This record gives sequence, structure tokens and C-alpha cells, in this order.
Amino acid sequence: MTPRPLTVDDLPGLLDVQRACYGDEYVESAEVFTRRLASPAQCSLVLEDGGRVCAYLAAYDSLLGKVTPLHGDFEAVPQADTLYLHDMAVLPTCAGQGLAQALLKSVWDHAAAQGLRHTALVSVQGSQTYWERHGYAQQPLGDAAQRERLASYGAGAVYMARAMAVAANTPPMG
Repeated sequence: MTPRPLTVDDLPGLLDVQRACYGDEYVESAEVFTRRLASPAQCSLVLEDGGRVCAYLAAYDSLLGKVTPLHGDFEAVPQADTLYLHDMAVLPTCAGQGLAQALLKSVWDHAAAQGLRHTALVSVQGSQTYWERHGYAQQPLGDAAQRERLASYGAGAVYMARAMAVAANTPPMG
């Protein structure tokens, strides 16, 4: 399976994956995802097998320290420096097949090609150790508004980030 851009036609399958992976408090609606897909900053991906969505990664270009609240829109920013991974899920029946790694590699390659310096996310449901294995570390949020956005995910949510390697063909930033 090769990752491809997420489209509105994928949303019924995406919602099936969400329901299979998350409790009701984390399921985000088709309306929210439709608005996200309309954002010029989004770079979300999907993996399917036989026409069935097996995994997805909702992501967009953003700024380090900027948190998208649960059920929030992907807000385009001038001069993005960070790839924000909002949500990644794999159908439990497809676990262990490398689907998450394929999605991550694809968006990390995109971020490197764009010259983004960081990648960030909000870790929920005890996933912090998983993200640490991928080089992410907890990052403090100095801005009260961003801490409030983080709180929309409930107790135990952690903002995490890691530095990106810049693609060899990308001129140095700065």
C-alpha cells in the first residue's frame, strides 16, 4: 500500500477507523475533516486496501508551539516551520503491517522537502512512549492559549516535538 492524499471521499472510511480506534470523546466529525481538507496547509494521507481505508494521518504545516484543539480546524500560517501531526490511526485488524511507519515516512519526507524545521503533535491515550521511540520529546507550552487548546484533549495529553532533518536538495534556512 502506498500513501496518497486524503480526500472527502475517504471520510466514511476514516470515521470507521476512528470508531475502531478511539473512544467517543476523540472521534471527530466528517464536517470537521471536510473543513480541514479545505485548508491550504493540510497534507493529510490515507492508506487503503481494496477500496477500504485501513489507516490515515491528518497533518498540516504549522508553527512550533501551536496546538490544534480537539475538533479544531487546520489554520494556515505564514512561514510555517513545523509539520503538525494531528491524528494518526490504523485499523486494529491491520496493526503490525507497517502502515503507521509508511504514513510517517511520507509526511516526514514532505516536511523535509518543504524545509520545515520541526514536527509536533499532541500525544493522547498513553501514546507518549510510542512517539518517544520516534524521536519526539515533551515540549512545554509557554502560551496560555496554547495550554488551553492542549487541555481540550483531556488529562494526560502531552505536547511533543522533534527536530526535522532538512532534505539535501533544500537550501539551508536562515
